[in-house]
Amino acid sequence: MRGTLTAIASKNKTNSPNYDVIVIGSGMGGLVTATQLAAKGAKVLVLEKYLIPGGSAGYFEREGYRFDVGASMIFGFGTQGTTNLLTRALEAVNVSLETIPDPVQIHYHLPQGLDLKVHRDYEKFLEELIAKFPQEKAGIRRFYDECWQVFNCLNAMELLSLEEPRYLMRVFFQHPFACLGLVKYLPQNAGDIARRYIRDPELLKFIDMECYCWSVVPADRTPMINAGMVFSDRHYGGINYPKGGVGQIPQKLVEGLEKAGGEIHYKARVTKILLEKGKAVGVQLANGQQFYAKRIVSNATRWDTFEKLLPPEMMPKSEQKWQQRYQKSPSFLSLHLGVKADLLPPGTECHHILLEDWDNMEAEQGTIFVSIPTLLDPSLAPPDHHIIHTFTPSWIEQWQGLSPQNYQKQKDEAASRLIERLERIFPGLNQALDYEEVGTPRTHRRFLGRDGGTYGPIPGRKLAGLLGMPFNRTAIAGLYCVGDSTFPGQGLNAVAFSGFACGHRIAVDLGL
Repeated sequence: MRGTLTAIASKNKTNSPNYDVIVIGSGMGGLVTATQLAAKGAKVLVLEKYLIPGGSAGYFEREGYRFDVGASMIFGFGTQGTTNLLTRALEAVNVSLETIPDPVQIHYHLPQGLDLKVHRDYEKFLEELIAKFPQEKAGIRRFYDECWQVFNCLNAMELLSLEEPRYLMRVFFQHPFACLGLVKYLPQNAGDIARRYIRDPELLKFIDMECYCWSVVPADRTPMINAGMVFSDRHYGGINYPKGGVGQIPQKLVEGLEKAGGEIHYKARVTKILLEKGKAVGVQLANGQQFYAKRIVSNATRWDTFEKLLPPEMMPKSEQKWQQRYQKSPSFLSLHLGVKADLLPPGTECHHILLEDWDNMEAEQGTIFVSIPTLLDPSLAPPDHHIIHTFTPSWIEQWQGLSPQNYQKQKDEAASRLIERLERIFPGLNQALDYEEVGTPRTHRRFLGRDGGTYGPIPGRKLAGLLGMPFNRTAIAGLYCVGDSTFPGQGLNAVAFSGFACGHRIAVDLGL
C-alpha cells in the first residue's frame, strides 16, 4: 500500500498546507472521518503511530491465532435503515466486507443464578427475560419498547453533524416528529426511564449491566439515546462479526481511503499540534517532520489532545469544564487464550458476561467480558482450537511503580484468578489451554496511545443525558476532535457516527 510502512518526510519548507485535512490516529473515528472526506475529493493524510490501523479495533497474531485487540461484539453492519454506519462507511469508498451474523448478543451469567441470553429475535429475548421476572412483564415491555421509540427516530434520518445548521433544518423538515422525539430524550438517562416502569431491584441491576457492558457506567449515567440505539439495533441490524477478524474493518477502510486518493503513514507519531495565531495549522512528528493542512483532526483522547499535543496552558475553558464533568473510563486487563476446541460444548455462544456479586459490577476486575470469535469464524485459530478473549476493567494505577519481576508476577496472578473464575462457565479451561497472553492498562496505553489506557470518557456524576458531550469542533480554530471523546460516545458504531459527523462538518467548512 502506498505510504504505509514509513512516514515520509515533508519537503515543504513553508507553512503552506500540503493537505486539506490531517487526521491524527487511525482509530475507527479517524478513519471514517478520513474516508468520508476523501470520498468528497479532499486531500487527506492520516498519521498513525503504530504499524497497522484500527487502534482498539486492530488485531495481532501469535502462533496461528489472530486475536482482536478490543471487543468482538460489532454493531453497525446491518443492511437496512440509516444506523448501519460501518456498512455505509465502507460503501462510501467502494469497499465491502463479508460478515457473519450472531444469533445471540450476550449470554449473561449473573448473581443469584440470573442466567439468560439476549437473542437477536426481540420477542424471544423478552420472553426469556419475562420468564425470570414475570411480575415485571408490563414494565419490561414498556422500557424496551421505549428504547425502540428512540431507535426509530434515529433510524429515520441520515446521521451527520448536529453542528451544521443546514443539515439540521433539512432533517427537521424531512422528519419533524423523529427530531422532536430525539430532542425529548437528549437530557434523559436510561436509568430514569427504566425506573418509571420497573420496581424489582434485581431487574434494575440487570438493566444496569445491560448498560455497563458497553458504556462502562450503570443505567443512571447512560444516555437514553445511546441505550435506545444499542438495545434495539442488536435486534434490528444485529450483531455481525467481520470475516477475518475485527481488524479487517480498518484494513478495508484504509484500502478505500487510498483508492480515493488519501494517504496513511505508519510509524508516524504525532507529538505536537502546530499553531499559528491561535489556529491549528499542522502537526509535528517525534522525528521532527512537520505536515501542514487546512484542518487538523485529532482521533486521540481529549486528555492526550489538550494536555500533550497542545501546551496544557492553552487548554480552552470549555475543555476545563468538560473535564470537571467527565473522567477517564477504566482500561482493561485482557487475557488472550488459545484453547482446545473440545472444551466448548455444542450451543456455546460467542459472547458472555460473568459477574458473581452485584456490588462488584464497577469494581477493579469485577465484571468479566468474554468473546469467542472462532465460534463464528474458525479461520482465526489453528484447526481444532478456539480463541477465548477475556477482558475485565482495570485502572492503570494498579499497575504502576512495579519492577519488571513484580509486574510479571502481578500479571500471572491476575490471569490465574480470571481463569479460575471462568471455570464456572467453561469447566476444564485450565487443562485445555494452548496459548496465553496477558495485557494490562500499561499495554493499552503503549500500543493504543491513550492516556492511562482508557477506553474513553465516562460521566463523573449523573449528567443530563448526552447534553454534556462535546461535538467535533473545538474552541481552537482549525482543530476538530473525533472518536469516543465526542458525541455520541463509546462503541465502534458510536465512533463511526462521530466520524460521519466530523467529516460532514469539515466538508461544509471547506466548501466541498
